Amino acid sequence: MTLNPAYEAIGKGFVQQYYALFDDPNERSKLVNLYNAETSFMTFEGMQLQGALKIMEKLSALTFQKINRIVTSVDSQPMFDGGVLINVLGRLKTDDDPPHAYSQTFVLKPVATSFYIQHDIFRLALHDSL
Repeated sequence: MTLNPAYEAIGKGFVQQYYALFDDPNERSKLVNLYNAETSFMTFEGMQLQGALKIMEKLSALTFQKINRIVTSVDSQPMFDGGVLINVLGRLKTDDDPPHAYSQTFVLKPVATSFYIQHDIFRLALHDSL
């Protein structure tokens, strides 16, 4: 395959769609459609998960109800298989917790005329200070 010339638009559009679903507790369950049943991987705060069901179990177990998210930057790169690598830097505040910076990286894998999330890595930018 060749590099996808629309990688930047795909990355920005995907991030908007993903966070619109994730940030609404009533819509979050629809994220299952973005992951593959077997070949999607997620690392969530160091916890490794494989497959849409395991990923959704983790996302469904999150207890916060309100999310205030600011996306600072979305950086995308084309991949040689037609996929898109996306890195998101932002800040989020859940319920009454203080805001925290975060980083999330996605690899979108092409399938037919669309994509699925092949890899998803999420990490809050928390540092131990002694």
